[in-house]
Amino acid sequence: MTDHPATAQVEEEEGAFRSSAPVSDEGPPPTGAPVQVGGVGWLRWFWRQLTSMRTALLLLLLLALASIPGSILPQRGTAPLKVNEYLATHETLGRILDRFGLFDVFAAPWFAAVYLLLFVSLTGCVLPRSMQHLRASRARPPAAPRNLSRLPQHRSFTIDASGGEVVAAAEKYLQSKRWRVDVEPGEGRSVSAEKGYLRETGNLLFHVALLLLLLAVGLGNLFGFKGQVIVREGSGFSNSLTQYDTFSAGRLVDAGSLPPFSLRLDDFRASYDREGTQVGSPREFAATATVVDEPGGAPRTVDIAVNEPLVTNGTKVFLLGHGYAPKFTITDKSGQVVFDDAVVFLPQDGNFTSTGVIKVPDAIPQLGFQGIFTPTAGLDATRGPHSTFPAADDPAVFLAAFKGDLGLDSGAPQSVYSLDTTQMRRIGIKGLRPGESWALPEGLGTVKFTGYVEYGSFVVARDPGKEAALAAMLVAIAGLVASLFVRRRRLWVRVSPSSDGRTLVEVAGLARTESPGLATEVDDLTARLADAGTGRRDTVSTGSDRSTPSPGPQPGPPPGEG
Repeated sequence: MTDHPATAQVEEEEGAFRSSAPVSDEGPPPTGAPVQVGGVGWLRWFWRQLTSMRTALLLLLLLALASIPGSILPQRGTAPLKVNEYLATHETLGRILDRFGLFDVFAAPWFAAVYLLLFVSLTGCVLPRSMQHLRASRARPPAAPRNLSRLPQHRSFTIDASGGEVVAAAEKYLQSKRWRVDVEPGEGRSVSAEKGYLRETGNLLFHVALLLLLLAVGLGNLFGFKGQVIVREGSGFSNSLTQYDTFSAGRLVDAGSLPPFSLRLDDFRASYDREGTQVGSPREFAATATVVDEPGGAPRTVDIAVNEPLVTNGTKVFLLGHGYAPKFTITDKSGQVVFDDAVVFLPQDGNFTSTGVIKVPDAIPQLGFQGIFTPTAGLDATRGPHSTFPAADDPAVFLAAFKGDLGLDSGAPQSVYSLDTTQMRRIGIKGLRPGESWALPEGLGTVKFTGYVEYGSFVVARDPGKEAALAAMLVAIAGLVASLFVRRRRLWVRVSPSSDGRTLVEVAGLARTESPGLATEVDDLTARLADAGTGRRDTVSTGSDRSTPSPGPQPGPPPGEG
């Protein structure tokens, strides 16, 4: 049995049948002659393969797989020190990975190639389909097939009304239900109606949104930047590359021309629940800062909180976290002050048990300290020094002192949060509360814990493609919903004289995909057309369990081949 003309037309509109073999530009060769494709034919074949949906899905999978090393391995753009440590620890494997650009994945040429191929593939796939869909949506609904009884949903009955009255009633009803309607004149008049083009529109919108998303991500990667900085209370930050703890920027960002704003952290406020089931959870988390948007500009006071960033010169400053910075005054063995500052300690748990190091290269010999700061001090044999509450109710610091060579003169970069003790010797351990001093062993000087300040951890970011990416995601979701829930279907009504002088009415429906509501729509249209006249109404059903046969004789559909 051959495919029904209506089904074939639907498949033709969707472009279901396309040859993927390269075609010669000179037409089909004689029988038995070798095929001469030619350069243009091979280019056309390559373009068809590249712009097929199968290739686009494959490239999307490759892009996802290529992003995995960028999430697992340290990247030079965000953590260059960790990359150097990895290369030093894994010499052979590190050289192999570095040769393939796996420590700078998102800037590697092969990643850019996959990204661009995906963009070209989606563009070549979506744009022709969009033009084809636009033409199809403006075309007349297809004419009724010759044999409506072969369609999945079919009803027929005889009626006393004239064919013109039935056609007019069908046209009016379908238009009121927002169907696209076309009336075929002449003998054997028919009404064609179509609905559900929004399904293909949603599908195309989803793919167009993917293109916009790729463009937005590329725009952000080229012109955006992101950096993280810790600012202590009473200290400031100016937006220059040397001020950042970590910084990554797009390929077209000039690090020397960053927006010239400055920020001073005046106060940091954090309060915590002390009762109930969530003891220790934060209640308030905000910073008050003085901002100067440009050199010579008037300062302004702003509050920065979670989900309430500072916006200046197209750049946003987000409050990411906070912690404590204990203050120390250290003298050498001659009594000279060699260190007097607050040191950032990094929290290790929810109660802000924090660790940090102090490096004193000006002392002779050089001194180093590894410390644990506890806002609310607790001490037991199992856990050692720890904090029992995140607020500074009973602050204390526990220090381990080392003397020797800090390794700062080797030229190798060091983290300010770690102490290299390979060339040092531990000389003592001591716990201190604010105002207490520790006379170091061997007469090497004194350490005084003078108090603490709080600090805020800020992320400074500019992403010019973020708004476009958000819009693309919303469009993609809307398109996906439309493509999943809108049903593409067609209805036909044909009228013709019956053998008893009355009017034979046939109603049929066809859905592009499985549509459980199609039978209901056919039945509703049948019931409405039956009201166009009076007299006996005989029903013949094909492909539906909703219709019931009439008790009298039932005229069958007109003869003819489908």
